[in-house]
Amino acid sequence: MVSRRTALTAAGVGIAGAAGAVAVGSAMMNDNPDPAAASPGAPVPFYGPHQAGIVTPAQDRLHFVAFDVITKDRARLVEMLREWTAAGARMTAGRDAGLLGAVGGQPEAPPDDTGEALGLPASGLTLTVGFGPTLFRDADGVDRFGIADKRPAALEDLPHFPGDALKPEISGGDICVQACANDPQVAVHAVRNLARIGFGVVSVRYSQLGFGRTSSTSRAQATPRNLMGFKDGTRNLKLEDGKLLDEQLWAHADDGAAWMAGGSYLVTRRIRMLIETWDRTSLTEQEQIFGRDKGEGAPLGGKQEFDEPDFAAKDGTGNPVIGMDAHVRLAHPAQNGDAHLLRRGYNFVDGSDGLGRLDAGLFFIAYQRDPRKQFVPVQRNLARHDVLNEYIRHTSSALWACPPGVAGEGDFWGSSLFS
Repeated sequence: MVSRRTALTAAGVGIAGAAGAVAVGSAMMNDNPDPAAASPGAPVPFYGPHQAGIVTPAQDRLHFVAFDVITKDRARLVEMLREWTAAGARMTAGRDAGLLGAVGGQPEAPPDDTGEALGLPASGLTLTVGFGPTLFRDADGVDRFGIADKRPAALEDLPHFPGDALKPEISGGDICVQACANDPQVAVHAVRNLARIGFGVVSVRYSQLGFGRTSSTSRAQATPRNLMGFKDGTRNLKLEDGKLLDEQLWAHADDGAAWMAGGSYLVTRRIRMLIETWDRTSLTEQEQIFGRDKGEGAPLGGKQEFDEPDFAAKDGTGNPVIGMDAHVRLAHPAQNGDAHLLRRGYNFVDGSDGLGRLDAGLFFIAYQRDPRKQFVPVQRNLARHDVLNEYIRHTSSALWACPPGVAGEGDFWGSSLFS
């Protein structure tokens, strides 16, 4: 395999580049539906029945980007998706985005890789692609690509929730790419090169950098903390939850959109935390708001993080130990028709807001089989009753249909949709 550590020379690229591509393609073929990197710098298998970056053990860094499609030419869009897939397979294996690479082409021509990841390993990079509702019909109701009749019922526009303060310019989008890696430069490099390849077909609508995962997606990972200092995602779906994943995460052919079988629906929300106000709130009140203790992460009244919350328990005055408006109660599957989500969000700090406050919070990412039955009822419950709403603002929202994985060389992201 030719890695980014080995710069191709112009003289040898014709044969060595092609041979390297074949070797990489063979190495990346993998039938494991739950791929994971063997070490923080190692590659994650690219091919498989599901896209990587969903049940993959969550990496430390994120670069998420939403694109608007600016062409009306279906053939150009499909060709871009083919080129993206080929570049994605190379970059997730630790190689340059193009066959010639950052320094292997003709000096008189622009390189087919931007070069900032030269010398860096794959770093567990995963790329996950999703399609927004407006790809099927744009804001004017136009079916630009002849796929309107393939829009899944589960890709129904999200409703407005109480307290939403959404900014249209950082919401929605036609196509998204979630790049996760254990090195931020590797994640940024991947998004930058896909944007470069897509020039003239797509344009960046908005993007979000994230650090410090806020959920664990494997039981081998410790539960991380959000910027409010609390453990987050204790009850998250995990890659080891085989039967539950089939029931709650992966779309089925008989759900109504056969092309989505093996895929999943993604909800993204940018949640601003009013951390200066939060930091002046007493520890007791903070714990009551979450319904967990801040140190161990145990539900109030329990001892260990993974103790089942006792929602019937009363304190000495007859009040619930876990308040009726506590976050842990309102988000629990038992309060939401047994709805589970696979969350893999990230912290963000985007400078200050010009008023002496950090623009910081959580970039919420959640995968599920059907948002109408999972995210929407959970978020309605939280938006109406969660006392945590005093300290947060939802500023961005989007919904995406993430197709199944890429079967092998010659296949591409979204092939089942555009076939």
